Amino acid sequence: MNFELTPEQVLLRDTLRRFLRKTYSHSRRRETIVSPSGWRREIWNAFAQELGILGAALPARLGGLDGGAIETAIVMEEFGRCLVVEPYLESAVIGGAVLKHWDSARAEALCVELVAGRAIFALANGGRRAGQGRGVGARRDGGIFLLDGRRDVVTAAPWATHLIVSARASDDHGDAGATLLFVVDSTAPGVALRSYRTIDGRRAADVQFDNVRVERCDLVASGTPASALLDTVQDGAIVAVCAEAVGCMRSVLDETVAYARERRQFGVPIAGFQVLQHRMADMYMALEQSVSMLYMAVSKLDQGPCERMMAVSAAKAHIAGACRFVAQSAIQIHGAMGVSDGMAVGAYFKRMMVIENQFGTADDHAARYEALSFGTDFLRPPAGSD
Repeated sequence: MNFELTPEQVLLRDTLRRFLRKTYSHSRRRETIVSPSGWRREIWNAFAQELGILGAALPARLGGLDGGAIETAIVMEEFGRCLVVEPYLESAVIGGAVLKHWDSARAEALCVELVAGRAIFALANGGRRAGQGRGVGARRDGGIFLLDGRRDVVTAAPWATHLIVSARASDDHGDAGATLLFVVDSTAPGVALRSYRTIDGRRAADVQFDNVRVERCDLVASGTPASALLDTVQDGAIVAVCAEAVGCMRSVLDETVAYARERRQFGVPIAGFQVLQHRMADMYMALEQSVSMLYMAVSKLDQGPCERMMAVSAAKAHIAGACRFVAQSAIQIHGAMGVSDGMAVGAYFKRMMVIENQFGTADDHAARYEALSFGTDFLRPPAGSD
C-alpha cells in the first residue's frame, strides 16, 4: 500500500500547520480554556472561511472538498500537535458523517451551514460504559416525536447549535425499543444544559430533554439503519481520535527530547544518560507503531462492518496503550515540572489520558477484536442504547 500523501494532501497539512503555529501557542491556549467561552470563535471562522477544512471529508455536492478518512486524519493529527480545543471532531467529523449518510433536503441545508461554520454539532449518544449516558426515550405524538431523558458528558454541547441524539422508541406503534436518531436544535424548548470544563480543558454538558418536540423531518434514521449508522460514525470518530493521539505523541516526544538536551545534572545534559536515551527510543518506537496502526485503520474504514470494526479496535487498543506509555514517560523525564501548568507537556498528558479512554478503553477494544475474530457476537449494547 502506498502511504505517500498526494500533493493536495501535503498542501492541506502544511497550510494548517503554518496557521496553527501562528495562532495556537501554549500560552494562548491556556488563556482560551479558562475564558468564559472556552474557545475562540475567530479560529472556528478561520477553519471555515480561510482554510475551508470544516467540509474536508464532505462531498463537493454538499459544499465539501471531496476528501475522506485520510484528509480527516491529516487535520486531526495537526490538531493533536497543538491541542486544539475547537469542536472539529464533534462537528466536522461526527456531524459531517451523519449528514453525509442522511439523504434528505434537510441534511443538504445543514451541510451548507456546517461548512460555513454556522452550524456546530455534538453527539448525544448513549455510551458503551455504564454511567456514560442516561436514557432518552422518544414517543410519537401525531406527526412529531417527543423526547424525554438525559445524556451525560456530551462533549462540545455548550458550543453546539444542533445535537445529534439517539433515543429509544417508547410507543406502541410497532417499533417500541428501536433506535431512533434525530438532529435537535440545541435551543429548542425543553432542552437544558449543565455545562462544565473537562480535565483536558474542553467543554461538555449534561443535557436534559423534557418533552422536546422534534419534527419528522429531523429523524435521520430508525431501527437497524440507525444502529448501523451510529456504529459507522463512531468507528470513523475513533480513527480520528487515534490520529489526534499521534499528533499529541509527536509533540510530546519533541518536547521531551528538547528538555533532555537542555536539563543538566551532574554538569551534563540528561540526554546523555543511557537509561533516558533508551526510554526516549522506546517512546519513538511507540509513536511509529501507532502511525502504522492508524493508517491501517484508515485504509479499512470503507470495508465491511466486521473487517472495519476489527481494524478500528486493533488500532485503538494499541494507540491507547502507546498514549499512556509516551505521556507517562514524558512526565517522568520532565520530573515535577512536567505536571505544572507552565509547561505544555502537562496539558498534553491530560488530553492523552482522555484519549486513552475516549470511545472505549484498550480493554474494551481488545474484547471487541477478540469477539469479532472468533465470529461471536460482540457483547455490547447496540449503538445508541441506554
